[in-house]
Amino acid sequence: MPDATDTFVSHRNLLFTIAYEMLGSAADAEDVLQETWLKWSGVDQSVVENPRAYLVRIVTRQALGRLRTLGRRKESYVGPWLPEPLLTTHDVAEDVELADSVSMAMMLVLETLTPTERAVFVLREVFDLNYDEIASAVDKSPAAVRQIAHRARSHVAARRPREVVTQAESREVLAAFQHATETGDLQALLNLLAPDVVFLGDGGGVKQAVTRPVVGASKVARMLLGGLTKVAGWVMEPAQVNGYPALIFKFDGELDTVVALRIDNGLISGLYAVRNPEKLSHMGQETALRR
Repeated sequence: MPDATDTFVSHRNLLFTIAYEMLGSAADAEDVLQETWLKWSGVDQSVVENPRAYLVRIVTRQALGRLRTLGRRKESYVGPWLPEPLLTTHDVAEDVELADSVSMAMMLVLETLTPTERAVFVLREVFDLNYDEIASAVDKSPAAVRQIAHRARSHVAARRPREVVTQAESREVLAAFQHATETGDLQALLNLLAPDVVFLGDGGGVKQAVTRPVVGASKVARMLLGGLTKVAGWVMEPAQVNGYPALIFKFDGELDTVVALRIDNGLISGLYAVRNPEKLSHMGQETALRR
């Protein structure tokens, strides 16, 4: 059992990252890890040739089962459903591929895949597993997995940000966005927003938030400035969220909202504001993600 425990702990961050990328929910990913541990602790370690592959198979199967439950939960969700934001460590930002894969923009793209497509895409494109390993994890043949991987890649390529934005560019755009919002500079804000920018708000029916996407630079800018300037006590702070710079909004010193940005061609094309308190529980401390 000590060997089983040590092995599980050494792979824990990897397993959490897989579960989180498949589910978009840190709370559900933690539950999947608990289920994975229970199954792993009952395995005869002497017959396991590759503990990493074995654990990845368990966590993938558990996450696929959880996705069905999560899908039903989303159907009755109040307003847009956004992934749960994570306060990430700086080494996540240094791994460009990992940061891109867990960015809020990419997580939303992954939401458009079927559960099996999502699992195959994550395991192949992010964690570079071979087709035989993935086939074992998703209960498909290697040939079927290849077809699913091709279909998922094409689907993601058509919807993902057109370029990987550097950390420096993200910080620069974020700082300009924060300054324009804090000073109420409408024109400066309009200059930062793409004409077809989309704002999504997730209050989960608990906190007030827009229940439909707000589209267009003028509408988004006026909504932001109107909402922030009418009430005193708002403070914005930069933070590293899901591998990229983002803003934390505090009201009277308490965490209220996390806003992540999608940037295309130097302009903000997406704003994702998470207000649901149940989704902000992992913003109190950094989360380590690994590949």
